[in-house]
Formats: sequence, structure tokens, C-alpha cells
Amino acid sequence: MSSSNDQVSIPMSQRNINGLPKKTSKDVKVFTEGAVLSFHNICYRVKVKSGFLLGRKTVEKNILTNVNGIMRPGLNAILGPTGGGKSSLLDVLAARKDPHGLSGDVLINGAVRPANFKCNSGYVVQDDVVMGTLTVRENLQFSAALRLPTTMTNHEKNERINKIIQELGLEKVADSKVGTQFIRGVSGGERKRTSIGMELITDPSVLFLDEPTTGLDSSTANAVLLLLKRMSKQGRTIIFSIHQPRYSIFKLFDSLTLLASGRLMFHGPAQEALEYFASAGYQCEPYNNPADFFLDVINGDSSAVRLNREDQDGKANETEEPSQGDMSLIEKLAEFYGNSTFCREMKVELDQLAGGQKSKKGAAFKEITYTTSFFHQLKWISKRSFKNLLGNPQASIAQIIVTIILGLVIGAIFFDLKLDSTGIQNRAGVLFFLTTNQCFTSVSVVELFVVEKKLFIHEYISGYYRVSSYFFGKLLSDLLPMRMIPSILFTCIIYFMLDIFRAVGKSQNHCVLALVASVLQHSPIWLYDVPAKNI
Repeated sequence: MSSSNDQVSIPMSQRNINGLPKKTSKDVKVFTEGAVLSFHNICYRVKVKSGFLLGRKTVEKNILTNVNGIMRPGLNAILGPTGGGKSSLLDVLAARKDPHGLSGDVLINGAVRPANFKCNSGYVVQDDVVMGTLTVRENLQFSAALRLPTTMTNHEKNERINKIIQELGLEKVADSKVGTQFIRGVSGGERKRTSIGMELITDPSVLFLDEPTTGLDSSTANAVLLLLKRMSKQGRTIIFSIHQPRYSIFKLFDSLTLLASGRLMFHGPAQEALEYFASAGYQCEPYNNPADFFLDVINGDSSAVRLNREDQDGKANETEEPSQGDMSLIEKLAEFYGNSTFCREMKVELDQLAGGQKSKKGAAFKEITYTTSFFHQLKWISKRSFKNLLGNPQASIAQIIVTIILGLVIGAIFFDLKLDSTGIQNRAGVLFFLTTNQCFTSVSVVELFVVEKKLFIHEYISGYYRVSSYFFGKLLSDLLPMRMIPSILFTCIIYFMLDIFRAVGKSQNHCVLALVASVLQHSPIWLYDVPAKNI
């Protein structure tokens, strides 16, 4: 490999050695408008605890180390091996990482990120978190109702929804349910586009996506990236992490950021990355996918790396441990990039963008701002929860059927209770079953919040609603109906089958005395003609 002190100079040409098209002046003009996101000396550390209670140790682990870069309007891809820090960098840029252990500055057009940046920007998570029992249009309406200001009329909101549906190509499935485990819904690509559409409701200038091609076949993934490419040409800055894209997807990238072990391997125009690695001594084989080639080089297991080692050492060093070899290779690549013209030119641009302005610690992590009021949020959360309850009747119907069967079984066991000491004991048993049933059926409430955990976290961070609005909305439209109806059915069945409180007024004294006699089983006293020895 070339010396790390050499200065790397990449000549500008119209087309690189693998036939990838270069950016021209016309292409640059397309991306002159929009938000420019810059990040300066980003470092992120987490504390990892290991061992047992007494011998537990806390170790600091570096996730990101001195990461710098500029993301302009266009497609900005973050590529790297698993565990390289792609998602962590994406969350840091989107202001969705815990500020503890985080240092550095993230600026928008040279200014500090606003406090509600996470609410104004769009963020599409890796796992599509949309309500599957609702249609595509209903999901978009929910996002529009809570994220757009109330000053907008319903007609204006519906116009924006229709426009997004048309831009995303969702006209045919606009009124189809997204789909759940029990309901057949739209395809994976249409589900991903629905998630993107929910974030486009606010027309954000910056859109973040965490591995948008996960779970999609190659053709669908290509269609999703083509959609993002069209949106980026409208002046929108799109930043996303991706894992092993195909060649047709890689050609769409405008900017490429390569990360490995939290360190920057390359940051610059995507179509110049091959020449950069060629200048470092790593030649891409013909007909090889550039994205796969970059990952192979970073992981140290490509033929280009082996050939490079043979050229330097005369033969491959097969006795070297892979982990040590990979780490040394990553350090060499990181140092080589630090001495390259790409890095020097980027730092000059970063200094110009910063202009001496540094963000205060935690400035972008203030409280979330909400567009709508508490009662407006409560209304729409209750409405969606009730639709979800009606749209997924399997669970609710099954719970009601189980409650009815359990009530009939208990009623058959304790049927025809007598007004004697045995009847008193049986009534105590019935009351025990009633209490136990009500207590244990209420435990299943926790499952409701666990199932919707990812959906709630994403929507809460994005500023859809308050925690209190979500809680009371679920309480009114989901918890109360699903707890009250089964309880009423169970209690009515038990009451009318057993007639628990029959003739309470007439037999009150008899019941009390019989209960006392049952306690005093070994007493020789006769109470109200009920011998204790017979109890």
C-alpha cells in the first residue's frame, strides 16, 4: 500500500475506469438549492457494562471517532460493514442520539440546528412503522392531521396527501390496507413508500432513511432509490445508510461516505471513489460491483487487497490474525484519507460553513415542539385506535369468546348454590375466581404498549403527539372497551347462572351465622340450627 504521507490528487475526468458517469457542471446546478448539512469532529462514545454484579466493569467504547463531512442536496449514502457506525452517524445527524457521550457540531447551512430539527426533518426507520389495519390514505391523513398546523384547512391537507400519493405512485393502493400478520396488504415496496410519504407530509428539506432497501428484493429496492433520486432533484437533501447496494443503485449516489469501526475511510463524490482507492493501491476488478469492492477492501478479504499485500511483501502474510490485520488496514485507510486532497478540501469548506459558529452542547436536544393541541391529538389517536380495533377483530373476538367459555365453565361447576354452609363456601370460591379473572386479564394491557412500542417511539420523537395524549387516547378507545366488555359478559354469566346474591334480605342473618359456623368448625356450639360438626 502507498505511504500514508503521500498526498492524494484525483484528476477530474468525465468518466472513470469502470464507466461510472462523472458529475458535470449541469449536474451541480441541479443541487444548488436546499439545505446543506455539515458535521464537524463528531465523536460518540457509549459505556458498556460487562461481568456479574460484584465484578461488574464499565468500559467506554468508541462508536464514532472524529467524523467530518458535508451533505448537500442530492443522494448522500453512508456505506460500511456491519457495526461500522452507519446507523449511529445517521442518528447523530438527525438529532436522535442521546447527547451523553456525544461531542462535535452539526450545522444546517452554517447555522446551529434548530431545537425542533427532529420534528421538522423526515426520518424513515429501517422497520416500517405504519398502522397495518389502516389504509395508505388513512396513514397519511393521520400524519397530516398531527404534523401540519391547524391553520391549514382539510381541503389543503387532502390536496397535499393526494399530491404525495401521486408522486410516490400509490394511486392504485391508496385505499388498500397496509397489512398485518393476519391481513394481506400492500407489497413491501408500497409499504416502504407509505413510510416515506408519512415523512414527506411536512415537506422537509432534509430526509433521513435508515437502510431503506432492507427486506426488499433487488428490483423493488432499485425502484425505491429511483424514487429518492427524483425527490433529490427537487432540491431535497436525502441522507441514508445502506448495506451492499447493487451497481444500478450505486450509480444513483451523489455523495458517498465510507465508515469502518467508526472511522472515516472516504467522503466525497461517489463516482470518484474508485479512482481514490486505485490511487491508494486497490484496483477494482472488471465487472465487480464498486460497493462490494469497497466493503471487501475495508474488510481486508478482497483479491485486490491480497494482490496489494503480495506486491509489497513479495508474498501473502497468511500467519497474521484477521482481526489485527483488519484493524491495521482500517487505520492505514483512515490515515491515508486524512492526508488526501478530498479531506483537505472538505476541511476548508467546513471552516467556511462554520464561520466560527459552534453549537452549544445539547442545543439540538431540547424539548419536542408540537404543532397541534392536546385535545386535537387525543381526538386523532382515539380515532386511529378505534379503527385499529375494528380493523383487527381477531384478537378482540377471540378474547370475548374465551371469556364467555370461561364464564360458562365456572357457572357449570358452581351451578345451583344452596343457602347453607356449603353454599357459603362455594360463593367464596366464586368470588375468588371473579377477582382472579379480573386481575389476570388486566395484565394483558402491557402487551398493547409492547406491540406498538416502535410505532410510539418513532411518532413521539417526530413530534406527532405528547405522551399524555397517546396514553389517554389508548385508554379511551382501546383499553376501556376491551376490558369492560369481557368483564361485563363474564360477570353477567356468573351472576345469572349462580344467582349469587339470591334473597339477600331474607337470608342475610342465616348467611352470616353460617359463615361464622364455618370458621368455628371445631366448636361444639349450635348456631341457628346449623351444627358446626357438619360443616
